[in-house]
Amino acid sequence: MRPFYWLFGLFVFVLASCTSENYNASDFVAGESFTDSNLRVVLVDTLTINTSTMKFDSIISSEANRILVGKYTDPVFGAVQSSSYFGMLPNEYTIDDEAVYDSIALILVPDNYYYNDTLQTNNIHVKRLTSALTTGEDDYFYNTTKAQYEDQDLGVINYAPRPWTADTLEIKLSDDLGKEFFTNFQEKLITTSDQFKDYFKGVALLPGEDDNGSVIGFSKSTTTCVIRVYYSIEEELERVDDYLEIALDQTSSPIPFFNQIKAENPSENLQNLVNQELNLSSSESDDLSFIQSGVGIATRIQFPYLKSMYDLNGQGTILDATLKIRPALNSYDDNLILRDTLAVFIVDQNNDLTSQLLIQDSAPVYGILNRDNEEFNDIYYEFSIGGYLDELLTTELETDDALILLPDSYISTVDRFILNGMDNSEYSALLELTYAIYDDEDE
Repeated sequence: MRPFYWLFGLFVFVLASCTSENYNASDFVAGESFTDSNLRVVLVDTLTINTSTMKFDSIISSEANRILVGKYTDPVFGAVQSSSYFGMLPNEYTIDDEAVYDSIALILVPDNYYYNDTLQTNNIHVKRLTSALTTGEDDYFYNTTKAQYEDQDLGVINYAPRPWTADTLEIKLSDDLGKEFFTNFQEKLITTSDQFKDYFKGVALLPGEDDNGSVIGFSKSTTTCVIRVYYSIEEELERVDDYLEIALDQTSSPIPFFNQIKAENPSENLQNLVNQELNLSSSESDDLSFIQSGVGIATRIQFPYLKSMYDLNGQGTILDATLKIRPALNSYDDNLILRDTLAVFIVDQNNDLTSQLLIQDSAPVYGILNRDNEEFNDIYYEFSIGGYLDELLTTELETDDALILLPDSYISTVDRFILNGMDNSEYSALLELTYAIYDDEDE
């Protein structure tokens, strides 16, 4: 493909010399050589955009801001499943000598996050870990980390998700475990955090094997994710109910917590992403690229012919650049929803993430979903990347770095997107670049 189609893609506006107008105050400040010259502003909308899909070998999930549990089957991304694993610690270690054991339950509170069909019922199986959660040398857990747990359930619940209500979910646990806890605290057999962690390694929360509903987010706060050991005490006039709480452990370092997120049996194209350095070109995947947070699938973008801007006579600078990328038609619905923003990151030639793309005031660059013409199926993510492209254009060194698109909270969600590449249709990806030329050699 030619980098430009001059007849249709190039529009030239001649402005008066010695202009002092600043066309994009955030990205460009006119210098003396610019303002003392004849000026042309060129709009180019036919630069080639190379889009592809890559997949991280793993992503850090121990820093996720929520517990994620659930499973659903996606027509493209396969069986998407999230399980959660964490250690726990009591808030106290004493129970009154006169207390009588009643019951035990795990309390979870939805944090309003969900993905896919919440009209279907979900299952949560609570398992007891058989060994403590330990990290490698880097002190992180990943979405691919594994943990060992008992086959037998401590408890299980079948429930209808209502994530927007923040109603408490209470899962009754085995009374055998409850009585163990009760006896250990009442008889002062366990009185320190080290003793407790040696005795109780933590829990795993798993979806049902046959679930096909939604992934639900739960708060990981120490006040909302707790095991409660209920008991009562006979007082002079009445029996008083009380409980002891065992909360998600956030005092240890590193915090023993992670979400294990995976997608099994995806489409054939996505099955080819077997290592992080492999890029699946959109030209080899029906002109589509893919994103799935949690699993680590990202859309990768490069602009291979950007320096052909130098074919224009005269010195110049990029005033503005807007990248428009459209979700593929019929790839989203009320369950597989589109989020209002996408974040932009930079990866190197090995697809190692190096930084988040920032604008001059150090604020992150986001793609904003433009829904103005949604009734005509014309919606697109709009990214302002003029500063980034101007830096690429002016640097002498060639780079294999690329932009990647992911949700901002990609370690704490399972959102997915399917995006159109540059297929030259009306729904094609498009780069609109505004370029100012001064000191034109032909003048």
